[in-house]
Amino acid sequence: MGAGASTGDATKDMAAFEELKAEFAKAEGEEGLKAVQAKYEALAAANEISGTAEEHAGASKLQAIQRGRAARNAKGGKNKLWDSGGVAKGDPKDSDDFAYLTYPECPKWNTDKEKDGKLYHKSLMAKFCTPELFEKLKDVTTETGYTFHNAIQTGTETPHLGVGITAGDEDCYTKFAEIINPVVAGWHDGYDPATMKHPTDLNPENLKFSDEQVAKFNEYVVSTRIRAARNIRGQPLPPGSTRESAAAVEATLKATFEGLEGDLKGTYYPLSGMDAETESSLQSQGFLFQKPKTTNLLTNAGAARFWPESRGIFHNDNKTALAWCNEEDHCRIISMAMGGNVKDVFARFCALSEAVKSAAEGSGAELMWSETHGFYGSCPSNIGTGLRGSVMIKLPKLNENVELLEKVCASFDLQPRGSAGEHSAAVGGKWDISNKQRIGFSEVQLVQKMIDGVTKLIGFEEELAAGASAADIEAKL
Repeated sequence: MGAGASTGDATKDMAAFEELKAEFAKAEGEEGLKAVQAKYEALAAANEISGTAEEHAGASKLQAIQRGRAARNAKGGKNKLWDSGGVAKGDPKDSDDFAYLTYPECPKWNTDKEKDGKLYHKSLMAKFCTPELFEKLKDVTTETGYTFHNAIQTGTETPHLGVGITAGDEDCYTKFAEIINPVVAGWHDGYDPATMKHPTDLNPENLKFSDEQVAKFNEYVVSTRIRAARNIRGQPLPPGSTRESAAAVEATLKATFEGLEGDLKGTYYPLSGMDAETESSLQSQGFLFQKPKTTNLLTNAGAARFWPESRGIFHNDNKTALAWCNEEDHCRIISMAMGGNVKDVFARFCALSEAVKSAAEGSGAELMWSETHGFYGSCPSNIGTGLRGSVMIKLPKLNENVELLEKVCASFDLQPRGSAGEHSAAVGGKWDISNKQRIGFSEVQLVQKMIDGVTKLIGFEEELAAGASAADIEAKL
């Protein structure tokens, strides 16, 4: 307010400012703030409000507070460090805490590490999503309403991912085949769903695992674990689910778990409303999966919306069979046991897989599977068998030469994981060794590869302990 303004003008100014302050405090989101700011600027331009410096400061402070609140309450889905150009346009699948984005043009992929050491795109999606392909697919939508923009969002907004594309339903593998097939081939050593067929074999009797091998495995192997994903045909996958579809998936799986008998009989624990004691117990046993972090594939794919609704875990009474509901996929089935009897663990895995299949069929549905893709999943990295068979094994001599261990594993299509991730040694010499491939081989073939490869690892470990050199081992590869 100017020095010569009247008392009436001051009263009018103060009333207008009080009204604006109240509007600032109530404004929601960036659009709400812009509307209040525009109103203030219009009043000031018309000389209908001037205000004192103190009042201006008060209004600015309220605006700053509100902007901070809006930033803290902003929906997830968009990278806060790099502007991809993605815009939230009110996707029907949006939740209170997540917004799907639409990209007006093909994102300008930052794939140059030298240009930006902190943030760069290294996914196969970014590699294959050219401006030309983007223009071709940008308006394509699947049967359940999953858009091409939805599919590439996680790789766009989470640049460090290796795959970078997700499926919101089974139809994605058809509608977006022009980008998903190259991603599958790039991730799975050239497997092409357009020209190749994937075998399946869930008969544990087809495994070759002698009594002598069982004894040797039990001497070196601490624990064995086999897991894979299963999804129910006709329902969107978690990245594209709705509250209703997720609840329907959970209902089908709960019915499955309630019908399990014998060794598989157990209890389902829903995440919603879980008491602290149960949560602590499941957590301590390593059974409970966590809400996805912003750094992994699930968050910016939209798979963490309305958490923890319609999610939960099941385990049998013996704690050797586990199933996760509505995490990355509809169901993640896991069979595990202490020791190294891989065949027993695989037999339990096959029984659990068959139970989920039968339950889906009993509800009038079936599992997502085809001759070309095997079992479908939210991430193309887990299609085919989707199977990861692993042992935690003590290899103290090989642990002294990580490079040699990695060479041995590579020669048998195995993947070693140390205590601190890739290329690191393992605390106590305990390594997680698993099959590397997922598709193009049956479940039996992949578990057999793991058995045969680990048998060789144990043999080399014993040779090193007896005085053999690394060169001696490499000569046998």
